[in-house]
Amino acid sequence: MFPPNAQNPDGVSDDKADLDRCEIAGHSRESSVHIPFKTSDRSGWPRVEVRCRQLQYFIAVAEELSFTRAAERLHVSQQGLSTQIKQLEHETDVTLFSRTTRQVELTAAGAAFLRHVRDAMTSLGSGLEEARAIHRGEHGRLVLGCLEGAALTLTEPILAAFRKHHPGISLELNHFTYETPSAGLANGQSDVAFVRRPFNDTGLRFEPLFRQPLMVMLPTNHRLADRDEVVVAELLDEPILSSAATDPIWNAFWQLDSHRAGRRAPVACRTKTLLEQLQQVATGTAIAMTVPCAAWIKFPGVRLVPVTDAAPNEVAVSWRAGHENTLVRSFVDIARRVRDANPALLARLETPRRRDRQHTRASATISG
Repeated sequence: MFPPNAQNPDGVSDDKADLDRCEIAGHSRESSVHIPFKTSDRSGWPRVEVRCRQLQYFIAVAEELSFTRAAERLHVSQQGLSTQIKQLEHETDVTLFSRTTRQVELTAAGAAFLRHVRDAMTSLGSGLEEARAIHRGEHGRLVLGCLEGAALTLTEPILAAFRKHHPGISLELNHFTYETPSAGLANGQSDVAFVRRPFNDTGLRFEPLFRQPLMVMLPTNHRLADRDEVVVAELLDEPILSSAATDPIWNAFWQLDSHRAGRRAPVACRTKTLLEQLQQVATGTAIAMTVPCAAWIKFPGVRLVPVTDAAPNEVAVSWRAGHENTLVRSFVDIARRVRDANPALLARLETPRRRDRQHTRASATISG
């Protein structure tokens, strides 16, 4: 380690711009981090002690091939930068640059050293990030529960942003059927989840993402299949599909129970997935309530028609109250920011235009 000098440590100017900084993989922190290499041990390493700052300075000069431009880039004095490079050459016992009054060039030894220094700084930066993440409790994995469709077209940008922000975290996706509306939150299988409300959300917290209108799934030969839209009253006497969930709140919503004035829904059978619903509807077993994204699966014999007076379905990020660790909070915050950054996409998901509805009907039908 270089001994401190009270008057001018390291020969760097004393103004604020010339503070002793260690810049690693995009991070800049006031520091006096040293990289000691010992000798006389089994590793056979040379006795070299350098600072991260010196290596950062070396990289800048090597890339600029100019002490003037490198000093401007680093916001330090040219004299201080030159002093640091000389100290680095002294410590390594290697001439790194060939200097003349007109130009600066890397020596062959300097070029070889540059390759390894870049790798070392990248590795050190990754190590610091991992260590800091572990210190903050950000280690291991985050389990994300998903129902069918997850957060639709918001899913990928949310996951991509999270992985970019937490590259060392394993993000595990756990998929659930309609039997488990909480997507694994209720029994602790998931840390955070994309869910559709309403369902029994006791002990859970939410960040809404968007809401979608309900549509009715009809066989193509149904009396209402050629309509542009319908109202709930026209559907109440129809045999209807419900889910295999034991959650009464979830089932009541998809059975339209709030419109039945206490009458029991004529449930024909219970399904676990969208594909099962499509199969049952196509055969004429029953109708089913769904959302516009069901049209993304092209299935013969089925048409989707908007239901104008049914309450919309909300897609949200959910997590367990009292389990808001750093990763959960970060995931929710990232989901919120991605949502807010995509107003046009949200508008398309929440309020399909008439031509979108017509396309939905067309794409959901394949003539045999």
